[in-house]
Amino acid sequence: MAPKSKSKQPEPAHSSHGYEFGGPLGTAGITFGLPLLCYIFTFACNDVSGCPAPSLLSPKTLSIDQLKAEVGWPENGIWGLASWKATGWTLAYYLFSALLYRILPATEVEGTELPTGGRLKYRFNAFASAIFTLVICLAGTIAQGAEFPLWTFITDNYVQILTANILIAYAIAAFVYVRSFSVKPGNPQHRLLAAGGCSGNLIYDFYMGRELNPRVTIPFIGEIDIKEWMELRPGMLGWILLNCAFVAKQYRTFGFVSDSIIFVTVVQAIYVLDGIFMEPAILTTIDIINDGFGFMLSFGDLVWVPFIYSQQTRYLSTHPVTLGWLGIAGVSIVLIAGFAIFRLSNLQKNIFRTNPNDPRVAHISYIETKTGSRLMTSGWWGIARHINYLGDWLQSWPYSLPTGFAGYVILTAGTNAEGAIKMRDGREVVQGPAKYWGMIFTYFYVVYFAILLIHRDSRDDEKCAKKYGEDWEKYKSIVKYKIVPGIY
Repeated sequence: MAPKSKSKQPEPAHSSHGYEFGGPLGTAGITFGLPLLCYIFTFACNDVSGCPAPSLLSPKTLSIDQLKAEVGWPENGIWGLASWKATGWTLAYYLFSALLYRILPATEVEGTELPTGGRLKYRFNAFASAIFTLVICLAGTIAQGAEFPLWTFITDNYVQILTANILIAYAIAAFVYVRSFSVKPGNPQHRLLAAGGCSGNLIYDFYMGRELNPRVTIPFIGEIDIKEWMELRPGMLGWILLNCAFVAKQYRTFGFVSDSIIFVTVVQAIYVLDGIFMEPAILTTIDIINDGFGFMLSFGDLVWVPFIYSQQTRYLSTHPVTLGWLGIAGVSIVLIAGFAIFRLSNLQKNIFRTNPNDPRVAHISYIETKTGSRLMTSGWWGIARHINYLGDWLQSWPYSLPTGFAGYVILTAGTNAEGAIKMRDGREVVQGPAKYWGMIFTYFYVVYFAILLIHRDSRDDEKCAKKYGEDWEKYKSIVKYKIVPGIY
């Protein structure tokens, strides 16, 4: 139970915050449009006919019946997008993750101070949970190879698992939205409303999230902070599991595993495990401190991250690409450069915040604001106001580059097309007229991540302008660039 506080939280005023994401119309479009986009990606880039489906390259002669056949549309129509079996096992996965949260050793820490005073307590063992799960998967793979039931189940029921997670995301968002109306000022549990999610507009608040840190108590499991738990557990680990399932699928399909899919799977696993290992750092992020938990985070955590971020391995499972040592070295250089910028800049910031007299940061110039905060104007943070975002974005490129000039067509067995890669069942994969068009799917992450980081930068700029006033304008006159030095 969180410590009690005597202070009261006033009802957040929408007028002091303003609409984001295009207001009610924009958030409605996102809420109902992004799930459709996930299905479009799933069917348009497929293992039945190609990536994209051949009919999509000839819109003038496009036939709905032909398109359905090419994309593998379920025989029983829309009802085939879901199944009780896939939904049941997906819920079992969530329950298993919750049990590990309770059973495995954990570190308990307090979060940042809340606006009402006091701090919430958090239980951290996401890294141990992830390693425990992955060790089980490793053991199963060693024993049964690419036929390990988990890997075959994921790829055979991919669409239905996607649907199950979409429905779970909607259900959780609806639950916390309705429950948020029970938040009372001065409650001893420190339940607070988020300033950005109390506009009074149903769809906007449903998307943004009304309650700041919703928690629920489950029998045997105990209390779970829904937002923190969702951010680093089922979806992030699911990203790794999906990648591994696609590696196994490539082996079952072709009888070999390409260096490209191994590279992407390994570097993305390192990225995920690094983030999970640094679990306590999440308490200082804007997601935890400022954002309410609504459909934005629910869908993002449970659907968008695992299913959209794994598009590269999904593509490579059907169209293997060989990079060779030179290719691996090239994408590795980009990855290391991005990781170095990201890690070194954040390390410098953390050292400066903790001990500005540390010899490693003693040379850093800064602006002393009226609030008492210090804004660095040299070192990494004198290059750009969010130089760490540049490093983060550069790391996204090595996820997509191994897919090359993506696009493929699947031909029937016996075609004997020049340069074709043959599947074990005799079918052949060539790039043909689909070359380059597949990049829409495999490079989407790079474009999306750039938009995400630019949006985060604008939100942070607005927040800092309110907090620091004229000091922030002075700071921007010194550190002129936002993310990319000399460009943006």
